[in-house]
Amino acid sequence: MRNRRTALRLGAGLAIGFIASAAAAQDSDLIKRGEYLATAGDCVACHTAPGGKPFAGNYVLNTPIGKIRTPNLTPDPETGLGTWSADDFYRAFHEGITKDGSYLYPAFPFAWYTKVTRADSDAIFAYLKSLPAVHEPRQPSEIPFPFNIRTALITWRTAFFTAGEFKPDPQASEEVNRGGYLVEGLGHCGMCHNANKIVGNSGLAGKLGGGVIDGWYAPNITPDDHSGIGAWSDDQVVTYLKTGTAPGTLPGVAAGPMRQTIEESLSKLTDADLKAMVAYLRTQKAKESYKVKDLQAFNAAGAPGAATYLSYCSSCHKPDGKGVEGAIPALAGNGSVQAKGPETVIRVILGGLAAQNGYAPMPAIGAGMTDQEVADVTDYVRNAWGNAAPVIVERGIVATARNATQTMLAGTAPCAEIAQPDVAKAIADAGTVERLKGVGQENFIATINTLLPPIRAALPDAKGDDLVNGLTTAFCQAGRNDPSYDKAGWHAVIGSFSSIVYSQLKNPEVRASNAAAPKP
Repeated sequence: MRNRRTALRLGAGLAIGFIASAAAAQDSDLIKRGEYLATAGDCVACHTAPGGKPFAGNYVLNTPIGKIRTPNLTPDPETGLGTWSADDFYRAFHEGITKDGSYLYPAFPFAWYTKVTRADSDAIFAYLKSLPAVHEPRQPSEIPFPFNIRTALITWRTAFFTAGEFKPDPQASEEVNRGGYLVEGLGHCGMCHNANKIVGNSGLAGKLGGGVIDGWYAPNITPDDHSGIGAWSDDQVVTYLKTGTAPGTLPGVAAGPMRQTIEESLSKLTDADLKAMVAYLRTQKAKESYKVKDLQAFNAAGAPGAATYLSYCSSCHKPDGKGVEGAIPALAGNGSVQAKGPETVIRVILGGLAAQNGYAPMPAIGAGMTDQEVADVTDYVRNAWGNAAPVIVERGIVATARNATQTMLAGTAPCAEIAQPDVAKAIADAGTVERLKGVGQENFIATINTLLPPIRAALPDAKGDDLVNGLTTAFCQAGRNDPSYDKAGWHAVIGSFSSIVYSQLKNPEVRASNAAAPKP
């Protein structure tokens, strides 16, 4: 009898253990799926403040109605989602109503997230609840009257918002419907690419035809041949979404919010989901951002921007605007350059670009130019070599962009942190920051050539982009406040350093030759 009771207890214990193990595995799978879905929604971008903990909020969204600071999504019980239920979370996602019953501002893209299924909402919530709790009180937003009265949002909601999960089109393929779910739901692509943001994802918003977002221009992503993706192959669009560049096309490289979206979200999605998104975009009505025939005549040869281009830009992008394949993006025929709005071109000129997907970093040349020179050269590159785009008519657009452009390369933002831990360690182990202190520009090549071998040996498989950007960050930390660089201008000095690192990595035979050459 005793043996029987022991066997029963043992069996019950094994059963309970099996059930617990199965439940834990199920929870793990749910959290993993939620992480993928949260990545597809790029939640971390808006809920992580510069220098802050991931998902802890207080990122500032610059909206037409003021500055909105985002909430904490970690499971902290006092400042985050610790006391929220899955029902509370779904209500916010689906209806745009927070736990206390107040309306959410449409800066939170619930007009898109309403299309997300309850099952996917629950998975995202499970993932967020699994994160480390961060005690981060939400700082007050800066919204003037009357927009700070949340009940006034009922007018917007009545006019432009209808709650409802995504409904598959029975006439479309499974792939197209999956793409529609991502584009119109979690991906909330229209949040940037619709022409008019204030009306959410309604048809009145100039759906996917391009528009300004936070001082950048999000281009047309309809199948239009001139300003959209109509001339691209499916593989080219997928590659661009995954890497920010696309061989065989002329979109240049992704910049601004799109670059961040690619790095944090799109590059982490499966190829099947990216292909589905492209398949859905192909089904949308092609929209012309503007009619080329209606553009005013532009004499590129006699334009003041021609001289500015030759002085500042032609050494890299070449006098014919064709750049260097695989290293310097072409400007001639570049669809991004010819977008309806000039904002992205202006911001890149002013702020530069870090190395990306094998392409060289771009110095922040506009930091040393006048506003008029930036405007002139922007008009020039958008209308030279057969390009055609509207000229700048808004007075002060460059000054506004300059004030908003905060980058390390322009000297208008703090030195960055090296994103990859292994790269940061190798650069630190080489004593890079100390060895770069006080280095004159004439000694950049020699110094870089002594630093690269041990770093390369420690990281034989590291991406060249990561090494270029990591060493540039180390140089910033070493020399940002060095007065000896003031004469040339910090933007020019760090731009030169970054370009040399890229060149020495790209051409190791040149580096070896430089290292072997006798020193003067």
